[in-house]
Amino acid sequence: MTEPVPNELPPATGASETIKRITRGSQPGQGLERSLVTMISSLAAVLLAFVIVAIGLQLTGKNPVNAYQKMFEAGWSKDKMLEMLQRATPMMLAAVAVSVGFKMNLFNIGVEGQYWIAALIASVVGAAVHLPAVLHVTLILLVSMVVGMAWASIAAVLKVKRGVNEVIATIMLNYISLSVVQWLFDTWFRDNSKNDLNVKTKIIPTSGWMPELTKGLSGMFLVALFMVALYWVLVFKSRFGFRLRASGLNAGAARTSGISANRMIFISLLISGAVAGMVGMTSVLGTVHAFGTNDVPLGLGFAGIAVALLGRLHPVGILTAACLFGFLDSTASSLQIAGIPNSIVKVIQAIIVFSVVIVNEATTNWWNRRVADRTSRALTVAVAA
Repeated sequence: MTEPVPNELPPATGASETIKRITRGSQPGQGLERSLVTMISSLAAVLLAFVIVAIGLQLTGKNPVNAYQKMFEAGWSKDKMLEMLQRATPMMLAAVAVSVGFKMNLFNIGVEGQYWIAALIASVVGAAVHLPAVLHVTLILLVSMVVGMAWASIAAVLKVKRGVNEVIATIMLNYISLSVVQWLFDTWFRDNSKNDLNVKTKIIPTSGWMPELTKGLSGMFLVALFMVALYWVLVFKSRFGFRLRASGLNAGAARTSGISANRMIFISLLISGAVAGMVGMTSVLGTVHAFGTNDVPLGLGFAGIAVALLGRLHPVGILTAACLFGFLDSTASSLQIAGIPNSIVKVIQAIIVFSVVIVNEATTNWWNRRVADRTSRALTVAVAA
């Protein structure tokens, strides 16, 4: 009979079990502790941004206390609160679209182009059909998702089949999308029947309008909340989400456990594009009821990246960050009335993102060192025993 080998390693538990331990944390309570650290560091980054902007205002001869006072006084009114939620709605959707890719370690910078072309096609289809209200709105939303998914699939195919970096592919597709939309709109879809300087596509029938929850707040807000909740279930609570996060953390280990990295890349980019397609629906279904190059705002895709980073890719963080950015946007006009340039809001948002990146990197390094020290001490105790 073979003698046991001293200090023999325990049997391997399998690659999938290893990945579970990596993604879920190895110690009870560690997830809660990490969440608290993340929340505190994000709050510190926001406060740091406000301090930096206050110093800048003081140096330019503006009173920062007066500026912030005007901002927060205006922001707490009912109208501004509703405007905050309305402005936060497309940013929630954009942040979810970005976060799905980020969880796979993919950078979908193409949300801008995906929602722009989806808004045009969905508006045209919505104006061309007549259906009962629920079916009509549902059809327009589905068309926007399919178009966004189709546009994102170009980058997905290039990534999987040719190894093209998704950052380069999606950025280039943004420019292509904007040009294609402008050409399609000017050549085929603009409605010249009305003497209006702000030319749009044909107006969607009223059955295709998204109902308002209350005056000033579109029903798209509920759609955005639903998508954030779906993101939480899909990414954090499902087998697919486990495979997604595992592939993003360590593609080699994931492949060892039977997870196809290329398949996960393709699916995650398609999901990201589908959510991105709905970003412009706040304007198309809620306010304009058509597509116009001056009516569907640009820049929401990049705002979504900022919201996702500030929210640390977590559903609660995304909701909070989107509301913060919506609050800042909604109070910009009150600053202008007080004699302070409303562009300061964009400066605050930019510095918030910059601060988050710095604080996040510092916090991550500190946490990794802390975990390494804990592991080292635990191993020392185990060996001594």
